[in-house]
Amino acid sequence: RNITFDELVVAYASAARALVAGGADLLMVETIFDTLNAKAAIFAVEQLFDELGERLPVMISGTITDASGRTLSGQTTEAFFNSVSHARPLSVGLNCALGARDLRAYIQELSRISPSWVSIHPNAGLPNEMGGYDETPDYTAHILREFAVAGFLNIVGGCCGTGPAHI
Repeated sequence: RNITFDELVVAYASAARALVAGGADLLMVETIFDTLNAKAAIFAVEQLFDELGERLPVMISGTITDASGRTLSGQTTEAFFNSVSHARPLSVGLNCALGARDLRAYIQELSRISPSWVSIHPNAGLPNEMGGYDETPDYTAHILREFAVAGFLNIVGGCCGTGPAHI
């Protein structure tokens, strides 16, 4: 790593402070790097809440990076959840990296273990050789509907390659 935990805390605290000052209704920690970075963001947000004397809802979302079903830092869905659940999130979810269909097993597992609401923010499939995304809005929306009907999730968003019709 070329940055320390403490340096991340300072940066995340600055960003969170600005978002709250700007009127944010909630904060979202999205683990685009790894769980340790998310823990630095959570630590910064908790310090800010202590400083302000109030809490905002916090959403936390992790990234399953490939078919191994692990995060970038090598954690399973359950290990990721256990690493961040102390933050008492409004929701915990999965984002990016894979299309909705490929996130099924992991979002199902998360919905089984999480007492919080569950969110999903999938890509429109994996990037193709030109860097685009091939999943159509109808296809992604159909998969997300299946997850909602099955009770796997409460909040739906989108990531790379998605637009409002996907969601």
